[in-house]
Amino acid sequence: MTEHDTAYRTAYREFQAANPDYDAPAIDALRADGYERLDRHGHVYLDYTGAGLYSATQVEEHRALLLDGIFGNPHSHNPSAIDSTHGVEGARAAVHEYFNASPDEYEVIFTANASGALKLIGESYPFTPRSCYLVSYDNHNSVNGIREFARRRGAKVTYVPVRNPDLRLDAELIERGLSCAEPDSDNLFAYPAQSNFSGVQHPLEWTERAQGLGWDVLLDAAAFVPTNRLDLSVVKPDFVPVSFYKMFGYPTGAGVLIARREKLAKLKRPWFAGGTITLASVQGEGWYRLAAGATGFEDGTVDFLGLPAVTIGLKHLSAVGVDAVHERVSALAGWLLSQMTSMRHTNGAPMVQIFGPETMDRRGATIAFYLLDPEGAPYDVYGVEREAGVQGISVRTGCFCNPGDGEVAHNITREEMAECFETPAVPVTLQHCQSIIQDATGKAPNTIRISLGLASNFADTWRFVTFAETFRDRVR
Repeated sequence: MTEHDTAYRTAYREFQAANPDYDAPAIDALRADGYERLDRHGHVYLDYTGAGLYSATQVEEHRALLLDGIFGNPHSHNPSAIDSTHGVEGARAAVHEYFNASPDEYEVIFTANASGALKLIGESYPFTPRSCYLVSYDNHNSVNGIREFARRRGAKVTYVPVRNPDLRLDAELIERGLSCAEPDSDNLFAYPAQSNFSGVQHPLEWTERAQGLGWDVLLDAAAFVPTNRLDLSVVKPDFVPVSFYKMFGYPTGAGVLIARREKLAKLKRPWFAGGTITLASVQGEGWYRLAAGATGFEDGTVDFLGLPAVTIGLKHLSAVGVDAVHERVSALAGWLLSQMTSMRHTNGAPMVQIFGPETMDRRGATIAFYLLDPEGAPYDVYGVEREAGVQGISVRTGCFCNPGDGEVAHNITREEMAECFETPAVPVTLQHCQSIIQDATGKAPNTIRISLGLASNFADTWRFVTFAETFRDRVR
């Protein structure tokens, strides 16, 4: 046995002793049954917040369904269309069941992804000059983008900042922002259940608080639901966007907007499309929209071949147990944070800077960070990503479509970003903007992110820490 093997086994025993609920036999069986390709290729996958991994069993079950069935366009009444309709409605029922969302209270609207769900809200929400759109700094760009719809209709847009070092939202500022709502006006409050940048989990209780003050609440659950349970009989936001590939990897191109029926009725589509109307005329220039409900928001023909894979994926995640996944990734992320924050160069300087909480208090298994040199300067994140790739380790770099968190994490001011937007007719790329800021200020507005998920195990985290330690005392 090599020294490396001995160190690994010792660390694993210590980890298991500190985390007795970590079910090693279950994760070993899961990896062997559906994710054996990871170990066969020696690959460490650490980008679950970017995309989940599918199990071989999901693909095999979907393949068997497609090879055995005859599925036609569901907008008909022939046998192949009826079979397709059954597949679509089966997926709809599976979403209702998985999220414990009563069909009497919630509609399930299939979209291409969470961004597609958010666009539906933005383009259809009845913003007026008396409306407020309250949005947190810590949001995905697809949530930020709704501000453009709000502003075009004269609504007030207010951002609530996050605070260093934990990148949490200030509850007092949330309360102040919620005071914007006028009686009898339509107001929308949007925030993530879990940050896709820092892993921070924001209070779900804000949903009920905001609703009590007259707000409709958009709870972005895309980064939360892959490793956490969201029970919509307990927490009842008005709009919940989700991408299924982030939950269980396959299929891509399928997402959902779960919307409360009474609030969905408020949304007014700015156009009509095939599948969303009962009748349209060219010569008469008339048309009739379908009654308010899911089909009135599902433009054209839904992915009737892909949606049965959603049913299969939700069944797979339920069989593994999202609560078990949560316990496992929390234990692994806690170990990672402990190792990363204790890493030191020979001169005593820290090797890692964490952006966000350094413990597992109110956070998920997504970790944003820098690797630092002995003088405290960050190593080039793209260089780190390339080196990790050579070692068969998938990490993520960039701002993760969450500029608000990135700007605060790296102390970037509005003035320092101004040059990136001086000539709006000439698009500036993220890399170009980062170069502008770094050249002018010396700040490196870029980040590395690792994230754990359904098939993660201790060996993955050990491999990453071993890789990170190769930067000890390295001169840039």
